[in-house]
Amino acid sequence: MSKILKIIGSLLVLYVLIAFIGQKAGVVMSALTPPVLPPVVVVEDAEWDSEQNWSQDVSNEFHFKTQGSRTLNIPLSWFLALEAPTSSPVAALFFEEERFSENYLTRFGFIPREASLNNPNGLPIGIAVTRYQELAGLEGAQSAVGFTCAACHTGQLLFEGKRYVIDGGTATVDLGQLTRALGAALGQTAVSAKLPVLDGRFQRFAERVLGQEADALTIDKLRTSLGNLVGLLAKQPMGIDVTEGFSRLDALNRIGNQVFATDPQRPGNYVNINSPVNFPPIWTASWFNWVQYDGSIMSPLVRNMGEAMGTAGHIEFQVPVDQGRFSSSVPVSNLEWIETQLAGKDSPSSTRAFSGLRAPAWPDTFPAIDQSRAAAGEILYEEMCAGCHRPALTRSVASGLEPDNAFWGHFEPIEWWEDGKQKRTEDKYLNVNIIPQTELGTDPGQGRVLAERTVNTSAISSVLSTTPDTDTSVTEQAGLGIRTRVCTPLNDRLDTVSINDDPLLNFGLGLGAAVQLGIDKWREDNFAQMSKEQDQPNCLQAGKGYKARPLNGIWSTGPFLHNGSVPTLVHLLGPAADRPTAFLLGSPEFDPVKVGIKVTAGPATGPDYTRDGYFVLRTALPGNSNRGHEFSDEKGTGVIGRGLDESEIENLIEFLKTI
Repeated sequence: MSKILKIIGSLLVLYVLIAFIGQKAGVVMSALTPPVLPPVVVVEDAEWDSEQNWSQDVSNEFHFKTQGSRTLNIPLSWFLALEAPTSSPVAALFFEEERFSENYLTRFGFIPREASLNNPNGLPIGIAVTRYQELAGLEGAQSAVGFTCAACHTGQLLFEGKRYVIDGGTATVDLGQLTRALGAALGQTAVSAKLPVLDGRFQRFAERVLGQEADALTIDKLRTSLGNLVGLLAKQPMGIDVTEGFSRLDALNRIGNQVFATDPQRPGNYVNINSPVNFPPIWTASWFNWVQYDGSIMSPLVRNMGEAMGTAGHIEFQVPVDQGRFSSSVPVSNLEWIETQLAGKDSPSSTRAFSGLRAPAWPDTFPAIDQSRAAAGEILYEEMCAGCHRPALTRSVASGLEPDNAFWGHFEPIEWWEDGKQKRTEDKYLNVNIIPQTELGTDPGQGRVLAERTVNTSAISSVLSTTPDTDTSVTEQAGLGIRTRVCTPLNDRLDTVSINDDPLLNFGLGLGAAVQLGIDKWREDNFAQMSKEQDQPNCLQAGKGYKARPLNGIWSTGPFLHNGSVPTLVHLLGPAADRPTAFLLGSPEFDPVKVGIKVTAGPATGPDYTRDGYFVLRTALPGNSNRGHEFSDEKGTGVIGRGLDESEIENLIEFLKTI
């Protein structure tokens, strides 16, 4: 009877926690309820010669090479000890669940991996550990859990029960759902910690975290730390105007929010998620003169440093410039290693081959390529694609075209001006075409982010009420100290300009400046010289349009267009009216005939996720448009070529499988 009374008492405490936590009960219950996720898919990795030019050792190191991020903001010991959340917050009090860090993680699209030298904890690809990190809401340095480059740039295709892992490819993860689920798991554990008798979830968590050090004092301290962290996470903004879903991320806005809102504690710089993009492939990108979908960034190191900072690689804005301003947790030497492996050691314009990471080859276990159709498709490629995407990189099949085509003729040094003097890079880079959005006709959202968003980096003051009456006090917050130089298009050339703190600083230029200051500070602290990876200048531009990258490996990167709004190449090359307007993302099942993700239609209206956890991409929503890049005999915005019949589409796709 006494035990029953204790259970009843615990349930009453739970009710009080929910009702009086300072928020509406429905909001609290929603935060404690995890998202519904697709089921775990158990498959084996396929053995295939992907011809990507990386050894297994390099691939493994890339998967788990830390970039100093602490994305999940919990200690490693907590992450390994945490149980996955249950679908009901009340049920969480009674049942033991699987660990969050095990099979549960694969339901977000992560690729499982066994423990190894580079991955001693057996975490999925893209999740790494960085030691000695300060985590918000916790005392003392911690081993933190964060994302690597591979989290967003390692692809997987499922075909006939086998998984094909593609280095540098398009990830299938859903980081928004991961954030929700982690919050629910921590919240359910924190609620358990406050309930006598029904605290089994917390007690199991404490025993795993503390081990032999577990006693009444350490358990009570852990309980307090957990409550503090959950309270802090609950206050962090996460406004969403356009849901990202599986395979997509609003990376630029997320980076801007981390660097200019979260790190410097300036909530006024926060912007809702509104322009998701498909995770782009990164093979051969080291040798492009401009990267990002909108062709906005030039330097690979600046690109990678910005990405590391955006995944919560901390940059210090709170201390004076002469006391460590712009110090960061990002190990720039690791970023340089990653870029060296991606780029290779040899200049491709000299060797006429990429010595770094290459696009994957069409697997022999997939339906065989029709070589006669591919030969016809190569001629069609020269007519329809080469003008924007450059001539095909790889071999000619049987078309009679010269195998060593004009691709390498598009490499040239980068030239820019600094203090009235013209400079140029030692190496040559591929001059990629950037097509104006008004001509291409695709969704304009992502191209507007760097062009139109501004951030306030100047000194600001706020008035705080100190009493219920009229007494007030003014607090001052110093400017971020943005004072450096970057280059940008100016008077029809790339020219170096000064960037300083401003209440309406262009986001793109401000980000390039902040990243450069972080790199410079790391070099100063580590007595490091500028490496070859910074041969390209820190140039930035915005609003030029969308980049037409070479199409090597394009067959493996669906869904297509920059926002992932077209599921297959057949849909992309066929009539735009035939493109699905609502389809599901969340399964990496590959369609080798239409070439892209296996299409499952979704409901035209309703929630963003189905009852079984798949994301519904609806192309009628702003940011999700599937129009543009169209082939039609009728002229109009977004029509880039004549209409193709079914036979031509099949021929062109057969050729695209070969490059």
